[in-house]
Parts: sequence; C-alpha cells; structure tokens
Amino acid sequence: MSGSAADLGALSVYPTADGSFSLHSDHFGEAFHNSAGALNEARAKFVQPAELHRFSTGSALRILDVCLGLGYNTAAVLEALLMAAPAVQWWGLELDRRPLEQALDQASFQGIWSAPVLAKLEAIRDHGGWQEPNSQGIQLWGDARATLQEIPEPVRFDLVLLDAFSPQRCPELWSEEFLGALAHRLAPQGRLLTYSRSAAVRASLKRAGLSLFSLLPAPGERAGWSSGTLATPPNSDCPQDGPGWRPLSAMEWEHLQTRAAVPFRDPQGNATADAILERRREEQQHCGYEPTNAWQRRWRRDSAS
Repeated sequence: MSGSAADLGALSVYPTADGSFSLHSDHFGEAFHNSAGALNEARAKFVQPAELHRFSTGSALRILDVCLGLGYNTAAVLEALLMAAPAVQWWGLELDRRPLEQALDQASFQGIWSAPVLAKLEAIRDHGGWQEPNSQGIQLWGDARATLQEIPEPVRFDLVLLDAFSPQRCPELWSEEFLGALAHRLAPQGRLLTYSRSAAVRASLKRAGLSLFSLLPAPGERAGWSSGTLATPPNSDCPQDGPGWRPLSAMEWEHLQTRAAVPFRDPQGNATADAILERRREEQQHCGYEPTNAWQRRWRRDSAS
C-alpha cells in the first residue's frame, strides 16, 4: 500500500461470529477479516496449512507477515509454536500502525493470547520488534513494496503470510512483480499462504514457478469453490492433500484461462492503485482470453446437471 496511515481512512470496530474483534477500513471499504471469525480465519488459513510440526526445536523458522494488520496471523502462529518452539526469525510489513494499536487496546483481543505472545505484539507496537535468546522480530513500517527490499537478500522464508486487502482494492500488493518477489524469497520447503483465490494472483504465482493448492473453509465460513491459496516451490514435499488444503479443481484451473487471470502489473513497484487497475482493464480488453462470466455460466450449468 502506498501513502500514509492518514490516507487509510477511519477504522471502525467489526465484530465477527466467533467472538473475536476485527476492524473495518473506510478507505478500502473492507473488513480485515471475514464475518465468520478473525481468529478462526487466522488458524484455518495461516496456522493449520503451515504444518508447524515440520519445524522442531533447534531448527530455524523464518516468517514474513505481509500486512500485519491487527496481528492475528503472527500471534496465532507464535501461539501454536509455544510448546516446542524452534528458533524464530520474523519480519512484518505494514503501512498503518493503528490496527495493531487498536487491537491491543481491546481486552477481548488481549485475552486470546498467552503472555509471551502478547509481549511480542506489544514490542512490535512499542519498539518495532523484539529480541530474545531464541527469537527475533523486526517490524518494517511503510509501503511493503519498498520495505520488502530492506530485508537482507539471502533471507529465505519458510512461511509467507499474505493478508493484504483484496486485489481490486489494494492491487499494489498483488501485482505480478510483488508476488514474484515473494516467490523468490521462499525457502525450498517454504509455503506462501493467502485467503485470496483470485485467478490473477494464482496465475502470477504459477508464472513465478510455484505449485498451487486450494485452501478449505475456516470453521463457520460459508463454503465456496475455494477459500484461499497455498503456494509452494515445485520441488517441495508438500502433499496434494493436507490439513486445510486440497488440489485445485478443474473449475479452478480453467479459471486461470479467463480474463480474470490477467495480472496486476506494477513494473516499477511504485504505481498507484488506480494506475494498476486501469492498466489491467486495458490488457483484459485485448488479451483474447475467455470472458470470466462465460466460465461462471459453464460451471454453474455443470454443477446443476
């Protein structure tokens, strides 16, 4: 995201069905989480498919949280690691400090987490990260397209948690170039996790050399044809089916051949959202791909037959 925190507009409390607290952004016209539950979403889409048992005590776990927001995804991962925590190296990218600040002001949010995890969130808020004997966190405030480049090039991530606002509202963080940069930063057994099922996002990840899987719904979430994406380097040992994911269906693969799969392009890494969206609309008009509504009609007919 570009701009300053003031550009993001007002943030209002948004209660979710599992009782956990979230926020709604006036600027983006979206909530930070789906209505089924902020905590459920973090656990189902970012913790469960990460398979944290792969990281045992003594092995390093490198995490990149793209759009820290209220802190749910990072906190849920750290909470799940507490019993046998590996050495953790964490980086967070976020433009606006207010969501985390507002979350930490809520007693209901504080009550979800153990004292060690809560202390890390508070350290991010107050000091831009934390430093412990077996754990380090570095929060980078600003436009994620720029701050990603501040992370030392040799660092490769075991987990990338990608939770920006939706591609149509925040295309800067779903561009072919930004997604390619994230893919480049994945470790050989790394996993990129996102709630997005966008054909443009998936097609960009595929062109970046990653294998794609479809995330299953979180508890209480309305079941659709997909609830998100898991992407891994092609030679990783990620199974076709696992806790919280499955292979892409024929319908989903065909989605990647429609106009919806035309990528968001940001070659210089500094374009505005409007410029990225306009460039994509022009490309869609001349791409020769199947109209997305034809794909929708075909699969609606097939599912009814």
